Amino acid sequence: MANRIVLNTVSYHGNGAINEIPGICEREGFRKVFVCSDPDLIRFKVTAKVTDLLEKAGIAYSLYSEIKPNPTIKNVQDGVEAFKASRADSIIAIGGGSSMDTAKAIGIIIENPEFADVRSLEGVAPTKKHAVKTIAVPTTAGTAAEVTINYVITDPEKSRKFVCVDEHDIPAYAVIDPDMMSSMPKGLTAATGMDALTHAIEGYTTKAAWELTDMFHLEAIRLISQNLRKAVQNDPEGRNGMAMGQYIAGMGFSNVGLGIDHSMAHTLSAHYDTPHGVACAMFLPIVMEFNKDYSGERYREIARAMGVKGVDSMTQEEYRNAAIEAVKQLSKDVGIPEKNEKIREEDLSQLADDALADACYPGNPREATKEQVIAMFRQLM
Repeated sequence: MANRIVLNTVSYHGNGAINEIPGICEREGFRKVFVCSDPDLIRFKVTAKVTDLLEKAGIAYSLYSEIKPNPTIKNVQDGVEAFKASRADSIIAIGGGSSMDTAKAIGIIIENPEFADVRSLEGVAPTKKHAVKTIAVPTTAGTAAEVTINYVITDPEKSRKFVCVDEHDIPAYAVIDPDMMSSMPKGLTAATGMDALTHAIEGYTTKAAWELTDMFHLEAIRLISQNLRKAVQNDPEGRNGMAMGQYIAGMGFSNVGLGIDHSMAHTLSAHYDTPHGVACAMFLPIVMEFNKDYSGERYREIARAMGVKGVDSMTQEEYRNAAIEAVKQLSKDVGIPEKNEKIREEDLSQLADDALADACYPGNPREATKEQVIAMFRQLM
């Protein structure tokens, strides 16, 4: 079986990278850009850092901001209609995973109108055309949506999230500018950073992992472990390290998948609106404990990448536990809660069913029974 890697055509990295955007638009011949961003970023003038550049360069744009933290089917449908009405020919997505996931779905449906029913995009949809050409500008260091072929949409009617996987949705350009992330508050920095760590650890231990993605994931674990605490304190070096670490994690997991942590996190967010990164972080040590006997020597390399000393002299049990403890300590240091008081006993059966039906679950290195999934949810109560 051949292993596949899908990445951006071009990506720009570093402070001030957004200054490349007008030149991209001009070279591509974009006549009008559809800017997709969330209301808070507009209110706090983060989006304006890009739109001001467009205005200065005389590039026309239309602004769409009807996006929720967990974007819904209606957000996408409204966005499709707004794109059509704007007569735009390109997209700039500015924000975290919510803005970029919404933009991906809009771009896919515009070019593949037979998938106008957003639910039809769940799983691996057989789209034929690439999405509208998109420039993705992340404002969080976590989701790596700017370099992935995945997006997640919430179906409020069914209280569930569904994952869409489509190599046609990857943005043509990614612009990773740490300056765009400097306004993130501590809580969001911590949550998105732990999401990135979860991407790297799940991507490294998933069934489809291979040499090239292993390289990405181990470097991402190292960068995130070294920089997340500093980024939470808004240290510029920490911000830069996290910007790179989360992107490298995305280069890996987008191409090999994730695991049961993400499937349970999606379920928790859909039912209780728990922030995605927080949900991932709370489950990470629990899932690592569940998977540890199916991980071979990989936890030793996770522990090493997280800065644990003396791993080569440890027994297998010792380095596996050391990796889990390093994750717990990092999560505690950046203020992630250990419990979720919203989970109700009567919801557990449905939560487990939804998690096992999630598109991320099949990549988990260990098969799980419904009872085992319920037990992992119960650990958060």
